Parts: sequence; C-alpha cells; structure tokens
Amino acid sequence: MLLKSIFDRTAAFFGLLFLWPVLLVVAILIRLKMPGGPVIFKQKRVGKDGKLFTMYKFRSMTVGHGGSSVSVAGESRITPLGAKLRKYKLDELPELWNVLIGDMSFVGPRPDVPGYADQLKGDDREVLKLRPGITGPASLKYRDEEELLANQSNPQRYNDEVIFPDKVRINRYYLHHYSFVKDIQMILATVLGRRIRYGGEII
Repeated sequence: MLLKSIFDRTAAFFGLLFLWPVLLVVAILIRLKMPGGPVIFKQKRVGKDGKLFTMYKFRSMTVGHGGSSVSVAGESRITPLGAKLRKYKLDELPELWNVLIGDMSFVGPRPDVPGYADQLKGDDREVLKLRPGITGPASLKYRDEEELLANQSNPQRYNDEVIFPDKVRINRYYLHHYSFVKDIQMILATVLGRRIRYGGEII
C-alpha cells in the first residue's frame, strides 16, 4: 500500500495548507459559542496493530459530559454548534494532522476507543492490520449512525450487537479487496455526500 501512504501524507499536507482558514474560523466559533473548554478534543483511540494513538477533533460536546462512548443524535451533551460541525464532518478536520504524521489514513476503519477494536477475537482481529481512516466503507454505510441509534430503545446494545459487527465485516472485506481507485471513490462520496456500490451493496 505504498501508493496509499504517499497519497495520504501528500493530501494531508496540502489539505492543512489550503484549509487552515476554515480550521481557524471553526476554532474561533468554538471559542465564542462553546466557552469554558478546549477547542480541540483529544482522545486515545486504537490504531494499526492495536497500538493506541491520540486522535484530534474539534470539540462538539459540553465539557465533562461523561456518558456513553456511543453518540446519539439530539442528545444534550452535543452543543448546537457541535451538531452542525458533526453534520458536515467539520469536527474531523484536525484528523488531517493524524494522517500527516502517520497515525491515520484517509480511508480505513474509524478508530475506536479502547474496548472495541482491541478486544476483537479470531479472524476479526485482522482489521487491526489497517490504519484507521477519516472515512471508509463502514463510515459511508453508517453515515447516519447517530440518527439510526436515536431510533433504538437501547442504542448501546444495538451498536454492540448489530452495527459494530457489521462494520467489522465491511472492514475485513476492505482489507482483502483493497483498491486505490475505490479509496478515491470513497473520499469523493464522503465529500459530496453520495453513495456508491461497494462489495455488492450500496454504502
């Protein structure tokens, strides 16, 4: 995956170079609309080979909210500005830095908090061979995950028993059927808000 690595570092560098005005505006808005907390949210996530790394995002929640690691649309800990940032994926722009330094890729499994991906068993653990991504086939399929979970009586259980296993299945398929062309298609689908056919399904 040498081409993938070269593309990631190059695109992340130019992305940060050209998007810094957007990053600055979002940072100022967070400081003004969500005072009393940091602009950047930092959290340990499980990366390639199960190693932990620090992931950077724009903060979208209240400070010291606690609660579940599963986010549900409309919950009170997500601020009004945070909801807009999450809707348009602007909260994930700082992850370009993670891509630049090699912790993440543009396309791959979303990095999970400890207790999920690092606890996988058997053949499912092979997804840890992949570098986590800003987007990916599972992310595209479940782009409306927060709304989906909001309609469940037990969001945490639905995530653990339905969504997470399906994400693992899709990410294993991605590992065994890697295509740089598909990576580009998934990046474009993410930016344009479109769906594509992948692995025999629409994501």
